[in-house]
Amino acid sequence: MAANPRPYRVLFVCWGNICRSPAGENVFRHLLAENGHRSHIECDSAGTIDAHTGKGPDRRMRQTLENRGIPVAGSARQMTTRDFDAFDLILTMDDFNRQEVLAMSRTAEDRHKVRPFTEFCRSHQQSEVPDPYYGGESGFEIVADLIEDGCRGLLEHLAAKND
Repeated sequence: MAANPRPYRVLFVCWGNICRSPAGENVFRHLLAENGHRSHIECDSAGTIDAHTGKGPDRRMRQTLENRGIPVAGSARQMTTRDFDAFDLILTMDDFNRQEVLAMSRTAEDRHKVRPFTEFCRSHQQSEVPDPYYGGESGFEIVADLIEDGCRGLLEHLAAKND
């Protein structure tokens, strides 16, 4: 019997890993489970800073996602260079974090893995997912809309890649 190939691994990255990137991780994990891809694709999230390491997702982001029927789990961690070895695709939520991740890269192969998350949005045209942390509740709704759109597009992209 042949061994199962290693799952394709996606990392979502924002600044503190408490709002946007854990939203990406949890929404994408939810979509994977709904679509039967759980064993073929794995995901995680990280931040470019360590200020929130060990903390759970922001309560406002958690509430926004849970109101949409999306379970929320995980705790913040800082991205490391080992993530370039562990993940096939590294999605950044904004250009600042993209530049931070690219600055950590060691090789052209590392840099090739780093892409803007919004590249996978189908219904929204924003070039970045805004940080809702210092805004009001409506900012979390906007972020959740963008994240759901981009995660659906990502799932379509990966499914087409495997066909």
